[in-house]
Amino acid sequence: MCGIVGLFLKNPALQPELGKHLETMLIGMTDRGPDSAGIAVYHSPVAGKRSKLTLFNADTAYPWRAVAGELGAALNVEVDLEQRGNHALLTVEATEADVIRWLKAKHPDVRIMGYGKLMEVYKDMGLPADVARKYGLAEMQGSHAIGHTRMATESAVTTEHSHPFTPAPDMCLVHNGSLSNHNNLRKWLRKQGQEFDTDNDSEVAARYFAHRLAEGATLKEALEAGLTDLDGFFTFTMGTKDGFAVLRDGIACKPAVLAENDDWVAMASEFRSLAYLPNIEKAKIWEPAPATVYSWSLH
Repeated sequence: MCGIVGLFLKNPALQPELGKHLETMLIGMTDRGPDSAGIAVYHSPVAGKRSKLTLFNADTAYPWRAVAGELGAALNVEVDLEQRGNHALLTVEATEADVIRWLKAKHPDVRIMGYGKLMEVYKDMGLPADVARKYGLAEMQGSHAIGHTRMATESAVTTEHSHPFTPAPDMCLVHNGSLSNHNNLRKWLRKQGQEFDTDNDSEVAARYFAHRLAEGATLKEALEAGLTDLDGFFTFTMGTKDGFAVLRDGIACKPAVLAENDDWVAMASEFRSLAYLPNIEKAKIWEPAPATVYSWSLH
């Protein structure tokens, strides 16, 4: 049992309040996931060749500034660094592929939590309220965000196994449920060139969708393919650079609620995480249908 939340702001005037509202939603899912929590926030896009990466090492005294200095010297680029808890946000005048390649070769003890032009990912062990406070979620601004609270069933309780999982630039996935064919699917995806960081079944789903999108599928086509290829029970919420999408399996035994008004679209595993959103009384509220893709986009 896990908890999922997502918030997409249609009204740009609300963007300064994104983190505040997502924090309330995330805390509302505490009973569904007290082990760990994670967030992906879409904001502050970088331009040109620049990219930003959210990195993790369990050691709060990890020498991030030294790593940033080495990276800058190796790639001959400027590197900006901001540390939050045991995470570091790097903004680099280079492609994320070049940075990731260098990090894996020179600092394999660093975990890459998120990367792209505008997505930042922070996740950690502990209660959702503690994780949100540790990373300053309430102060974050942006256009959309998703979150997850985890009750581990398929793999260990670690920061690395927490959601969201990032399989491609500015794309991430959170999952409530379990997959029964993740081992075979992981083997197949490895043959297709996908690399894995954990044994978590949810990471398999994330990398499956990334593979389908890389093949040229639309977001809707990729998610619908998952209805055939992913065995198990699931509610997925996927974050993309343009918005977010929601999908439940054909039986739909994992709960989900959607709400939408003129200012925003929100989803959660239970209504209690939607109850305090502004003008919730004016929102259309419904349970997403089984085997149906719902998506919202900035464009």
